[in-house]
Amino acid sequence: MILACHNISKSFGEQVIIKSGSFHIEEREKAALIGLNGAGKSTILKMIIKELDADAGDIILAKGKSIGYLSQHQDLTSQNTIVEELKTARAELINMEHQIRAMEHEMKHMEGAMLESQLHSYHLLTQRFEQENGYAFQSELVGVLKGLGFCENEFTKEVHTLSGGQKTRVALGKLLLTKPDILLLDEPTNHLDMNSIAWLENYLSNYDGAVLIVSHDRYFLNRVVTKVIEIEQGEIMMFQGNYSDFAQKKKQMREAKIREYLNQQQEIKHQEAVIEKLRSFNREKSIKRAESREKMLDKMERIEKPIETKNELHFSLEPSCISGNDVLSVENLSKSFGSQTLFQNICFEIKRGEHVAIIGDNGTGKTTMLKILNEVTAADTGLFRLGSKVKIGYYDQEHQVLHMNKSIFDEISDDYPTLTNTQIRNTLAAFLFTGDDVYKLIKDLSGGERGRVSLAKLMLSEANFLILDEPTNHLDIASKEILEKALNEYTGTVLYVSHDRYFINQTATRIMDLVNKSLVNYIGNYDYYLEKKEELTAAYTNATPVASSSLNPPSVSDTKLDWKAQKEAQAKMRKRQSDLKKVEERIGILEARDAEIDKEMTNPDIFTNSVKCQELSQEKASLLEELEALYETWESLAE
Repeated sequence: MILACHNISKSFGEQVIIKSGSFHIEEREKAALIGLNGAGKSTILKMIIKELDADAGDIILAKGKSIGYLSQHQDLTSQNTIVEELKTARAELINMEHQIRAMEHEMKHMEGAMLESQLHSYHLLTQRFEQENGYAFQSELVGVLKGLGFCENEFTKEVHTLSGGQKTRVALGKLLLTKPDILLLDEPTNHLDMNSIAWLENYLSNYDGAVLIVSHDRYFLNRVVTKVIEIEQGEIMMFQGNYSDFAQKKKQMREAKIREYLNQQQEIKHQEAVIEKLRSFNREKSIKRAESREKMLDKMERIEKPIETKNELHFSLEPSCISGNDVLSVENLSKSFGSQTLFQNICFEIKRGEHVAIIGDNGTGKTTMLKILNEVTAADTGLFRLGSKVKIGYYDQEHQVLHMNKSIFDEISDDYPTLTNTQIRNTLAAFLFTGDDVYKLIKDLSGGERGRVSLAKLMLSEANFLILDEPTNHLDIASKEILEKALNEYTGTVLYVSHDRYFINQTATRIMDLVNKSLVNYIGNYDYYLEKKEELTAAYTNATPVASSSLNPPSVSDTKLDWKAQKEAQAKMRKRQSDLKKVEERIGILEARDAEIDKEMTNPDIFTNSVKCQELSQEKASLLEELEALYETWESLAE
């Protein structure tokens, strides 16, 4: 065990964050710390690094173990370049290298005993340098920077000139290079694009030390962690497995609690009815029996009614009218800023009922494309057309659709004047704005709060075509799942930009990848995209030298061919699964018979009968031969 938190408690005034919570992290273990916004996740990390004191309990780090911490926000003011800043993570290694070079220079002018002594010191130092992987440090540093999304032409940028997101990536890179025994990471995937997140997943999965991660990125958690630590209403619980395992167990626990509560309530009502009936008899013995039952009922430990967490959104999305089948048609759309071309000659169509996700690296122009479709920004060339009866609802990650000097209440009432005060308050309460909160000015709200106001307006819009830009930003996991449910039940059409792979997997029926200034079309969710990515990117973009005609996005016939290929692949998969099941059933029968033969051979009536023994031996040999062949078939099918 590398870290143990035992019976820790923490409050801020009357607000209880944690009450007597315990958890531990084993060496090399990868664990997630999850909970609603404000549940106390970051507070726990700060208590572990002694930035905050616990009110009670013990936090124990194993003797001699080092700890590294990445906070959500970084304020680096260094004059160093990015490369120089990362080198400070292993300053002792850099000093050692300088010392080695100095010794090499000095030895050129030495001889005799002095040279021999210096050679001995040189050998010891280079040996230590090699043991600490010094010779590979430069390439490791470059690998980390590229993995975190920095291009080589950015390496020489000075840290103090970087954006907040870039500074966070620099801080993360420094931390990874220090290689502490346990890493504490608070939202490490913020400011990373999909490729960088995938790189970080692989890095952390293979990391020699332990990792404790606070993150709302469920896809990331699924691929990295093997334990989930949940904070809920001040309580801490541990679950083995990744996020999906946790979600399943949590659901089962909740259902069990509800059943347990309902069963107890039924028993209480039954006992109360019996007590009332006994009292109605109005006899001494019946009254005594009623009193005895009453005492037993009073001693019963009551199960609290499972309630929905207060900090959960409540909303649904429903269009006011049905649009035509053709919702959006885009032709030859191009956009550049100065010499930087974001995309060119983009063509695509969206049909009614489709849920389309646009993905791509940071800076490829995804948000710009949505702004063009909402006429916030003009395209350089090309055009787009909306279909019949299409009514757009736009969610802007920068919340430019909100009026900064208005109160939350006025923001809703001005846009929807037919709503009564009660209706507005009920709507805002569903998005966690109650009491005097509704009179807060938009400009004073956090990013998450502005997001909730935008979602409230989106729900009220009753639009049949939703265009959403990073709708899950600033949402906790519970809120993301509620949004997913609302979108999956929505009967209109959705086009959105997101880097949340779990969200995309749950809600998208089609993915368009903006890569090399073109769109590559995938008919499926994120898992399907991963399966087909290399093949289609090579076919439809200039990632490799191809004829100019193939740089265009896939035509309708291409899409149909891809759809046909997908259907054929699904049919093959179903047949393989059927064959696999048959093989597994046959293996089960033969293994059972093999065990029966072994048992029969121990029967005195059989092992004393040479003829019967020979028959069984031959059957067993034949059986084992068939099993060997089946095992090979099974392995081939399973692959």
